[in-house]
Amino acid sequence: MSLKNNYVAIMAGGVGSRFWPESRNDHPKQFLDILGTGKSLIQWTFERFHHICPKENIFIITNESYIPTLKAQLPDLLDNNILSEPSRKNTAPCAAYIAHKLYALNPDANIIMSPADHLIFDDRKFERDIIDALDFVSKNNVLVTMGIKPTRPDTGYGYIQYDTTKNMERLYQVKTFTEKPTHELAETFIRSGDFLWNAGIFVWNVKTIIDEIKRYLPEMNEIFSGVMSYNTEEEHVEISKVYAQCTNISIDYGIMEKSKRVYVIPSYFGWCDLGTWNSAYDNTEKDYLGNAVYGKNVMIIDASQCMVKAPDDKLIVLQGLENFIVIDTDDILLVCERNREQQIKDYVAEVKRNKGDKFL
Repeated sequence: MSLKNNYVAIMAGGVGSRFWPESRNDHPKQFLDILGTGKSLIQWTFERFHHICPKENIFIITNESYIPTLKAQLPDLLDNNILSEPSRKNTAPCAAYIAHKLYALNPDANIIMSPADHLIFDDRKFERDIIDALDFVSKNNVLVTMGIKPTRPDTGYGYIQYDTTKNMERLYQVKTFTEKPTHELAETFIRSGDFLWNAGIFVWNVKTIIDEIKRYLPEMNEIFSGVMSYNTEEEHVEISKVYAQCTNISIDYGIMEKSKRVYVIPSYFGWCDLGTWNSAYDNTEKDYLGNAVYGKNVMIIDASQCMVKAPDDKLIVLQGLENFIVIDTDDILLVCERNREQQIKDYVAEVKRNKGDKFL
């Protein structure tokens, strides 16, 4: 496997509505320092892959309105490695775009597709798994995903059932791939013992993923294979036109659930999809009452198991709450039960209907 054939595509176009009101349309969660580390999520992700691929092989796909913020946070990122999406069409068009672009650049390319907002706690184990996956896809026509042992019947993740008897260099053939099941089905998956969470980090050879897009999303493949301006100054103009023709569908639903070529690496590198305030709570140091607090002037009086975030210059006094999310920004205060955090997206939609875009 030649290292020059390895590329990373970081997906950074989402709005992170479940992190509202901290995450906003003009400054979404991938550009935020959610956990108070001193770096944004996308900065951590870029650094993580910089140890695996040279920076000229790291591409970031984002909405065109976020490009100024992206450049400010990642000054080492090459301008030519920023792929601008004219509209949000989910991850399948994103994967098809980068696949065809890299095929035009290097038909032997191996691609790592990664979200911009995941936490990885053991970089050494992560690098080992990624390198093993890159080596495997360079020799086999397969799609590889990273699997995480589930700790609860979470309905927000995809679930991977794998054949525990078919082990090839720590990779196992996937039997079924189910995206976001019902709670009852998720409980069944966990009891069975042969299911993993899909971490949403994929590795494949460019020819293999194009074959699978051609097989399962033929219209989308035709759209991107017809682009003649990849890696030229005209690329953005042509992509802006073809994106309007794309179906809004995820790579999980569009390809991974259907493909017969999927393998998984059971991974133990310490992973968290930082997608909700509860996930931030889980990864934050707590006080003796179980409160996760961000803000220098937050006072807790008889409150427990709460996630609290407030500006450092604002005094917040919290009394009598248990298992609540309290997020205070300059113009919005959110107070929400922690067990209803998945409904924050619904609250955002309600705000839009009643107040317009001002608070989004």
